[in-house]
Amino acid sequence: MEPFTRVTGVLAPLDRADVDTDQIIPKQFLKRIERSGYGPFLFYDWRRQGDFILDRAEYRGAQVLVTGANFGCGSSREHAAWSLLDAGFRAVIAPSFADIFKSNSFRCGLLPVELPEPAVRQLIALALQEPGMEIAVDLERQRVAAGGFEATFALDPFYRECLLNGWDEVALTLRQDAAIARYEATRPAWLPIGR
Repeated sequence: MEPFTRVTGVLAPLDRADVDTDQIIPKQFLKRIERSGYGPFLFYDWRRQGDFILDRAEYRGAQVLVTGANFGCGSSREHAAWSLLDAGFRAVIAPSFADIFKSNSFRCGLLPVELPEPAVRQLIALALQEPGMEIAVDLERQRVAAGGFEATFALDPFYRECLLNGWDEVALTLRQDAAIARYEATRPAWLPIGR
């Protein structure tokens, strides 16, 4: 997983609440086993309806998405977080996230930032009034800044450390490599190998 310290990029507004994972990445695209290749199918059904806000030139290449409450609700598919990351987003700002989506985001390097509803409304308004505006999301300082807007956000210290260091579950396990090797060296040879 790529470490996350700070991202500065275009802010894209998606002024919708209760965006579920099937809207983020529809089920027909879940046949891949890799974590990559999902970006082109992000919000696929909405994009086919024409004039989808994220398809507008001023929001192309955006790295931060600001959206409504309960983002990522619905099924527990990891592909939703993967598709956002694969499409170039590094952070999503919302008043709240579905728990499983939030957990999946942390595990793949996508930063879910929770801000109070009035702050999110202000960011959506700014992004609509100034299309293409840049925002900075700083994980080290736990701070968001865009134009005259500034806010701090809270984050679980464990997930913060994992994101800052680029540690997914495999990397966390490998940090214990010496202890694992010591344990394996003391196991009786007659026991089966647990791999």
